[in-house]
Amino acid sequence: MKLRTILIGVVCAVVPALLISAESVEVRASVAGVADSGGTRADDGQTPTGSSSNTTAATKPSTPEPPGSRGQRLMLKDGNFQLVRTYQRNGERVRYLSAERGDWEEVPASMVDWDATAKAAADDAKAENALVKTVHQQQVESSATVPTDVDASLRVGAGVFLPSGEGMFAVQGKSVVKLEQVTSQNKLDKKRAIERVISPAPALVPVKHNIVLDGAHATLRIVGNGNPLEFFLREPPPDPERVSPILKSSAAGDSGPEVELVMASVRGNKRLVESISSRFGETMGVNKKIISVQRWDVAQDVYRFTLSEPLPPGEYVLAEILPDGLNLFVWDFGVDAAGQISAGAAKN
Repeated sequence: MKLRTILIGVVCAVVPALLISAESVEVRASVAGVADSGGTRADDGQTPTGSSSNTTAATKPSTPEPPGSRGQRLMLKDGNFQLVRTYQRNGERVRYLSAERGDWEEVPASMVDWDATAKAAADDAKAENALVKTVHQQQVESSATVPTDVDASLRVGAGVFLPSGEGMFAVQGKSVVKLEQVTSQNKLDKKRAIERVISPAPALVPVKHNIVLDGAHATLRIVGNGNPLEFFLREPPPDPERVSPILKSSAAGDSGPEVELVMASVRGNKRLVESISSRFGETMGVNKKIISVQRWDVAQDVYRFTLSEPLPPGEYVLAEILPDGLNLFVWDFGVDAAGQISAGAAKN
């Protein structure tokens, strides 16, 4: 009887211990299996089953949008275009997300020049590919440590340093030239104004404003010599009590300067920079020839702008994009071929 009691006690003590041990082994096996499964998924680059898209977004940062990327052009048959983030054609209407206003808008499909839109998209893709290759080489060259005394020792080339002071500078080889700001004018297009007068429904005729510069040619001329042309902008530090030599037609934004390079059209004794069409106070289209540039932050309040390809001879404007549109105070210059000087520049 005593022996039976002892055996029963031993069994009661051993069996729970064996069960606990077995459960521990099973738990460890499950954990190992989950780890192996998770490792396999990580190697495959896939999201683990049951995880939410929010978790994926939190752990995998999105690729930042390249600086200066302003969208694609939806070309119109009247020669203007809409700058859009995306668009879709629904029957007789085209719905697009405006890159300038951030709202979904619509235009009749009959107003869109589809061939010109496809060509513009191909040209933009070609320019972007060329820009990536060019700026990669230029970035390797400019990867030197940023100096502490930026005004006195910021190197912008082999043995070439950026002059002190604020403003826009053109750098080509060993040549560094400071560009002067000039004032552009916002003028009502006279032909469009006459159309509105003689039209039976003047409110339906779009209003057109032209941004122009006096003179057919810029005073500053840059001659192509085989060296890449680039620009450096030194902006003033944020100090509301300090008067800066850089002029702005409105308050600047907080995300750093956004600068456009525009090829101007010579119209008589004027240079046309930009045309803006509007109806009922809403912008319908902006017409200007933008040259692709890439911005690099090289030092505090100093920015570098590189080009994807050499500039052909012509008249150009560097303009800062402000929250309410183009800064009316611009930097103008002209490009001449080697051995060529424009008549207007010679006169100046």
